[in-house]
Amino acid sequence: MKIRPLHDRILIRRIEEQETVRGGIIIPDTAKEKPQEGEVIAVGNGKILENGQRVALDVKAGDRILFGKYAGSEIKIEGQEYLILREDEVLGVLEAKAQPAGKKK
Repeated sequence: MKIRPLHDRILIRRIEEQETVRGGIIIPDTAKEKPQEGEVIAVGNGKILENGQRVALDVKAGDRILFGKYAGSEIKIEGQEYLILREDEVLGVLEAKAQPAGKKK
């Protein structure tokens, strides 16, 4: 099944953090906080302004984003959990850090 968000909405999949072990104690899934980082799966066509103009979204499919703890609406499609949120709920886009050029000594 394929889903296309409407207007300025974004479909994301949460990026799960690695299992953490603190002092030899494994934290169960029920006690873990949900991650606030996700991968954009699909985006809408853009926000429609009052004058009828459409403004394209800043994020695109494949981007890694940060979002608020209580942002969006959780949905389940074919057993996979997703989150639909508006672009204004996105806190930032994570970009790969460029490797600095090595200095020769």
